[in-house]
Amino acid sequence: MIEKQLAVFVGDANGADKAIQKYLSERHYPNVLVFCTAGECRNNLGGWPIRAVKAPHSSRDFAFFTAKDAAMASEAEVGFMLWDGQSSGTIVNVARMVSFAKPVVLYITPQRTFATLKSRQDLESLIQGIRDDVAQKVRRYIAEHAREFRQDSIFRSIVG
Repeated sequence: MIEKQLAVFVGDANGADKAIQKYLSERHYPNVLVFCTAGECRNNLGGWPIRAVKAPHSSRDFAFFTAKDAAMASEAEVGFMLWDGQSSGTIVNVARMVSFAKPVVLYITPQRTFATLKSRQDLESLIQGIRDDVAQKVRRYIAEHAREFRQDSIFRSIVG
């Protein structure tokens, strides 16, 4: 990404977002845009420009903090995401991207492997390979938070 001078969209959360920001900041990479809900950035380590995303409401819940993720999925051409094998938020973002026909490269940290997801079927294959309790939670979050995905047959039983 750096070598090709690609634009990098990153969130402001602690964890993976902050780690990516640190990596880019240490390399003085300028081509970064930090997405923050309601314009309140929790982290902007490089002092980069921000994209203030309108909050859906004032409650600081999952929908509040992931509004920026939906905006990134809409604006990005390709996704590169890190997944701990359990986080529903990351998979909701993957669902958003593939429903817009945008490819995602997903680094699965527990396995130290990459998966390229280009379709809903690719995502369903990934979900089928995870623990049942995690898969159920992920599917529920996709149904609730990735409206773009609601018409897809693989989630029809959840959405109703």
